[in-house]
Amino acid sequence: MNIYQKIVLPFFILNFVFVYSQDSSNVYIKRVLENTEVDFLSSYYSQDGDNAAVSGGFGSEELTDATGTVVISIPLNDDDILTIDAGISAYTSASSSNIDPFDGNKLADPFIASSGASSSDLWGNVTGIYSHSSDSRNDIWSAKASVSSEYDYFSIGTGGSYTKLFNEKNTEISVNLNIFIDTWRTFYPIELRSFANAENGFDAFIFDRNSIIGNQEYNPNFKELESKGRNSYSLGFGFSQILTKKLQASLSLDFVQQKGLLSTPFQRVYFKDVADSFIENFQLADDIERLPDSRFKIAVGGRLNYYINEIFVLRSYYRFYTDDWGIQSHTANLEIPIKISQKFTLYPSYRYYTQTAADYFAPYESHLSTEEFYTSDYDISEYTANQYGFGVSYTDLLNSLKIWNLGLKSIDLKYNKYDRDSGLSASIVTGGFKFVIE
Repeated sequence: MNIYQKIVLPFFILNFVFVYSQDSSNVYIKRVLENTEVDFLSSYYSQDGDNAAVSGGFGSEELTDATGTVVISIPLNDDDILTIDAGISAYTSASSSNIDPFDGNKLADPFIASSGASSSDLWGNVTGIYSHSSDSRNDIWSAKASVSSEYDYFSIGTGGSYTKLFNEKNTEISVNLNIFIDTWRTFYPIELRSFANAENGFDAFIFDRNSIIGNQEYNPNFKELESKGRNSYSLGFGFSQILTKKLQASLSLDFVQQKGLLSTPFQRVYFKDVADSFIENFQLADDIERLPDSRFKIAVGGRLNYYINEIFVLRSYYRFYTDDWGIQSHTANLEIPIKISQKFTLYPSYRYYTQTAADYFAPYESHLSTEEFYTSDYDISEYTANQYGFGVSYTDLLNSLKIWNLGLKSIDLKYNKYDRDSGLSASIVTGGFKFVIE
């Protein structure tokens, strides 16, 4: 499952207000955050397609994912905020279930989900962020640490950022650094595990129970991955400028360097110069995905926000991305918030995305066994995608609705429909509730 691995830059920051008494010797500074705020966020995602990487570029990509997150922002004093972000995600996947397509009670088939243990899993994450603002509110420092875990990997991360506001807070620059240290548990396709430790003896339990169809001399030249770690380092720069009373622009520049295990151990590859072997309707892997152990990424983006009138605001975004695997992409996004009342705002949006294929991608049975690197993961293939979204936001500045000592500040709901020209289609519904502890 492709997880969108992204860097979020703080382009727009609240303008802090200074309150002065008539006695100029006393200066009262507004607190960065008046009260503790609690966000409850959730989403439901579903997708389907016919190019599952687990089964070598063909097969069901059906997947559902439900996520719940709680974000608590606590003012420690006038200048400092501690934020705790904790989330859990539960998914079921027809694709990942076929890591072992023979462990259920159904016919093994790349278009049929197995009912075995790999068909579902939980992902959990906890992130802590400490931020400090100077007395002038023109300098903001932050530091963060995170830990996340899933059945096949464990990750720890750390990072920090610095933001400077000047020119009467009309100009903002920022820099952030993040480091993630990941460790994989290498789960291979079930049929290749028998060949992973050949020096310890051939374990043929799958083949003892099942008959091979087609090439009955199935004997892949499989070697286990040497590395089980992956390190990621990201450095980002941001610049934001209020150009007029109605127009604001920002720019971003991001660099990401990854080292270590960058391929997915359970994604199969089939070679066109190797005879096919099957058990039931499932083709046995010729090898797993093999990719270089380093990747360097660069992304340049820009935003332009224009206040049209009291009802309409125009928000536009563009990003160019390139990496040393041969992928280049363009992203364009347009959102038009429509304020229909003092409390309700509508958010129609559209996102266009296109990318070139990685140098190491080829479809099912298009690679040669003599190649050094190969994958049939359509996430790094050439494709174009369109995403249509619509959201609604409710804002209650007075927190008139209360649950116990929680005052409701806002409610946000959004639906997005995503379609690739490769055949993948997805939908996601997200919801958020922000409360203030009074």
